[in-house]
Amino acid sequence: MSVLPEGWRLTLDPSVRTFRHGTVVAGGHPGRIMTLTPAGVRAVAALTSPGRHGSTDGQGDGGVDLATRTLAGRLVDAGVAHPRPPTVAELSGASRGIPPSLTIIVPAFGRPEALERCLASLGHDHPVLVVDDASPDGAAVAEVCRVHGATLERRTGNGGPGASRATGLANSASELVAFVDSDTVVPDGWLDGLTWCFDDPTVGAVAPRIRPAGSGHPGKASVLQRFLAERSPLDLGPHEGPVGPRRQVRYLPTAALVVRRRALEEVEGFDSSLRVGEDVDLLWRLSDAGWQIRYLPEVIVAHAEPSSWRQTLARRFRYGTSAGPLAVRHPGRLAPVELAPLPTIAAVGILASQPLIAGLATAMSAVRLVRAVQPSGIPARTAVAWSGRSVGWTVVGLGRASTLVAAPALLGIAASGRRGRRAAVALALVPALVEWVSRRPDLDPVRWAAACLADDAAYGAGVWWGSLGQRTLGPVLPARSPRS
Repeated sequence: MSVLPEGWRLTLDPSVRTFRHGTVVAGGHPGRIMTLTPAGVRAVAALTSPGRHGSTDGQGDGGVDLATRTLAGRLVDAGVAHPRPPTVAELSGASRGIPPSLTIIVPAFGRPEALERCLASLGHDHPVLVVDDASPDGAAVAEVCRVHGATLERRTGNGGPGASRATGLANSASELVAFVDSDTVVPDGWLDGLTWCFDDPTVGAVAPRIRPAGSGHPGKASVLQRFLAERSPLDLGPHEGPVGPRRQVRYLPTAALVVRRRALEEVEGFDSSLRVGEDVDLLWRLSDAGWQIRYLPEVIVAHAEPSSWRQTLARRFRYGTSAGPLAVRHPGRLAPVELAPLPTIAAVGILASQPLIAGLATAMSAVRLVRAVQPSGIPARTAVAWSGRSVGWTVVGLGRASTLVAAPALLGIAASGRRGRRAAVALALVPALVEWVSRRPDLDPVRWAAACLADDAAYGAGVWWGSLGQRTLGPVLPARSPRS
């Protein structure tokens, strides 16, 4: 469990609601209910008040005692709150010590024009090491490195991005390592917006948000560009938080990722045998080893996206093939959907046009949740609303799993009769339409839904290919929710 470093503050997650005079805190991802003492309520209020670090130990010196910082660490670990570093004003006259050394490692395979843009954005504040993964146009890559003053390490055989990053790690010695893909462009000050997290010794990795290059200026963008602006697989959204299995943010792409060397060495770095999914595997091993991983979407790195639907769907297929190898290494973590019994029965009742079954299951789920949260002082109406949302999200989850990995079953449902057709249409379209309402993309619902279905189908085909190759069905079978 982490302890909030001295001088840091907190901000509560937008999902958080408080009950019983602030002594009960509910929220985070996955949802938690935490009970605080009155002293804990006062401590959280002090830590979440901008520019205010009143003493909670009666000393009146503006310090925060260890018990309070431990409580803050619990809130951060649960995703209920997020840390904030001291402001410049709060740091005036204080020493933060020597900042950790950092090396930027850029794996590259061809694409010298993209590499040139990447290196130009990186600047010269930190040493840059480019690892050429046996590019056929190695001379062009070498010239770009020379122009921008980057060190070049050339591999004799192509091993993929994981192997290239491992080579870079072996040829550097800094405390922190920033992995940056050659088709990205970073903004000024991007590292300052990430590396403050490493003042917490339990943090092993931090990443920014990855956005499609040019996504902020739609103009006359094509349908593909407008779709990727909202649904790029590298863009993990605007909500910050801890990263790991069963978190809201489950993984981070290594298109831009800052990692503590000691954490990397503890888990033996990247698995070079993985050409896809090596970033997911690394971060889950870091999480399992007890390291904190954080996602900070206020820092945005631009990434060059595919320029055609063929390239886009081929990339999605390739990403999908990682599911099989990852399922072998991380059993139980690749299920397409996690289901709790009562919400699932209710969802199936809705899809099968069986309102009695749906209503009874929803009511039973609500009663069960009301009884569970009643000792915490959470109102029954709130628990009933939570239960209803759980049923709704189960419908969405079933639909997404159907379009990803169960297209034949979806067709079978559609062929079973009128009710089956209605259920199949709902399963296919509801997830995409819910996304459309939530994201409000610059696309009409019809084209958005069609693009989502094509995207899901390509990824799902990759999932099946990778799963069959590894002789595992883990990524295509639903799992029981651990909270059921």
